[in-house]
Amino acid sequence: MSNGNGVTATLTEAAENVRETASDIGVAISVTAGEVVDKAKRAAGQMKERVAKTRKKAKQTIDANMKKARKAVKKSVDNAKKTLTRAKAEAAALKKKIAAEKAARKAVAGGKTTTAKKAAAKKAPAKKTAVKKVVAKKTTAKKTVAKKVAVKKPAAKKATTKKVVRPAKKAVARK
Repeated sequence: MSNGNGVTATLTEAAENVRETASDIGVAISVTAGEVVDKAKRAAGQMKERVAKTRKKAKQTIDANMKKARKAVKKSVDNAKKTLTRAKAEAAALKKKIAAEKAARKAVAGGKTTTAKKAAAKKAPAKKTAVKKVVAKKTTAKKTVAKKVAVKKPAAKKATTKKVVRPAKKAVARK
């Protein structure tokens, strides 16, 4: 260590090594950071694509479900309309039948038993033929009884007409 040149050279060399190492580390960090940024951009792009696909699938699913729901609602509304139409027709038929029966009762009170009952049977609508035939058979059986009793008790006639009315209403209500 004569003049200190060796120490200065050693320190200078060490300082240069540190500077180079720091420079290499900086370059490595910047390269790595660039790669991370590129990966993040690619991942974001892929996520956008996935989100777009998922959104498209969800929209298609929703549209399909809405179509099915619309069909179901339309079908149920149509069925309800048909039921309402049938109910209105049945109510109108019952009103006609009741009116005919009232006319028959008035006629019975007036003394026209057989013709009034025939008129009531004709005025009643023939929607369900099987049920109406059964009712008609019952009324014919009651007519013969009514004729025998007609001479003795007119009140019995009214009771027989009421009995004819009740089974007819129940038979219509069941169907």
